[in-house]
Amino acid sequence: MVGAGGAIINYLFPGAREAPESKGAENIVSMEDIRLEQGLHEECGVFGIYDPEGSCAQTTYYGLYALQHRGQEACGIATINDREQSFYKDVGLVSEVFDKQTLQRLNGTMAVGHVRYATTGARERENAQPLTIKYVKGTLAVVHNGNLVDVDRLRARFEYQGAIFHTTSDSELIAYAIAQARLHGPSVEEAVCRAVGELRGAFSLIVMSPRKLIACRDPWGFRPLCMGRKGKAVLFASESCAIESVGGTLERELDPGEIVVVEEGQVRSIRDNCRGQSHMCIFEYIYFARPDSVIAGQSVHEARVNAGRLLARRHPVEADLVVGVPDSGLDAARGYAQESGIPYGVGFVKNRYVGRTFITPDQTSREQAVRIKLSALRSEVEGKRVVMVDDSIVRGTTCSQIIALLREAGATEVHMRVSAPPFISPCYFGTDIPDKDRLIACHHSIDEIRDMTGADSLDFLSLDNLQKLAPNARCGFCEGCFTEHYPIPVDGSED
Repeated sequence: MVGAGGAIINYLFPGAREAPESKGAENIVSMEDIRLEQGLHEECGVFGIYDPEGSCAQTTYYGLYALQHRGQEACGIATINDREQSFYKDVGLVSEVFDKQTLQRLNGTMAVGHVRYATTGARERENAQPLTIKYVKGTLAVVHNGNLVDVDRLRARFEYQGAIFHTTSDSELIAYAIAQARLHGPSVEEAVCRAVGELRGAFSLIVMSPRKLIACRDPWGFRPLCMGRKGKAVLFASESCAIESVGGTLERELDPGEIVVVEEGQVRSIRDNCRGQSHMCIFEYIYFARPDSVIAGQSVHEARVNAGRLLARRHPVEADLVVGVPDSGLDAARGYAQESGIPYGVGFVKNRYVGRTFITPDQTSREQAVRIKLSALRSEVEGKRVVMVDDSIVRGTTCSQIIALLREAGATEVHMRVSAPPFISPCYFGTDIPDKDRLIACHHSIDEIRDMTGADSLDFLSLDNLQKLAPNARCGFCEGCFTEHYPIPVDGSED
């Protein structure tokens, strides 16, 4: 179906599809508008809803708004209305891509939505989600958060079977695997069960057919996915904050490997792929998730405050003020201040209209973005010894510039405390952590990093304290980027 603006369409599968021009896309200039040289790493947010009373597109819009921190490159919504699938997606923020008229055209009784960060592929609509397909069994719409570790093997296998891929995203591989399994199975949910049982890596999925809404987590539980209710509506989201933002109530989180099927308001669970394992990405607590979310029973806000407390106990310093780097460093700074007794203050003013520099792919753009994004508050820091708390150091360039901002504003000393251990290895499961060549901790000691960044002192959260970060979490963790020990093989070998 082609709607107004030419972007509400159905994909043909596996043949050709319509690919209309993105409205105004040629005029978009962004700090994230550059291709990263290596890696197929994404960190995204997903939302899904079944609501017999309709208004699903509008609810999904607000749900994606709440998940905007997980993806600022592109977004999209797909809906089912009387078993007819439509969608709209484009590059840009949720508020930029959707307007009232578009949402009205998309209304239906089911919807899935997605916000995207990407470090590979051009900033183009075809790499945005939902991935929508039309094949002999009907239609599917798929939204995915995570990253597969066996992309090359899967792509080669499917291409030899005649598959034609239209994106550079591994999410399309998942959609193809589900559609292929459906050709030989009795139901969509069994196809999802069969397909994901053969995948390796991180994937929280929501799949929509004309009659069913299906949510699924990978058997290792790398990425979060929760379920809630709002009256007769059933909701799924990457984080609990999205469910609460639309007036819903969090019911529970999906277990690793669990598949939840919603059909005509009835909810049932399939646990064939559940292995009793859990390896939640610890960086959800440190950086990605919103502080008002609860993941695996652990408040993200409390986890970050706890990180700051642990830092203060292990790495005290004489200072006059504790400040946090917005946004994910703020709670950790508050914890450091509470534990140390040093006053907490607002050290930075943030431009809310600039995306996260951590995920800005190009180094030059990243460096330019820092001063646009942050300014130091001179009245707060001038003449003071400052403890600056941030969530991580990846390449080292960004924190160097932030320290420089504090010194330019008159800080006499800057002591940096980091609420994560040093990164020594890439992430293969969906976080934009680059290869070892660009990880500063792989090549330099803490003292060397201190000198390179211009800090008066520098200390990181220790690995043993990392284990204490989220004491209430009902899950295990993946800490591979800090330890080089991953829950599953990442070199393409089989378990």
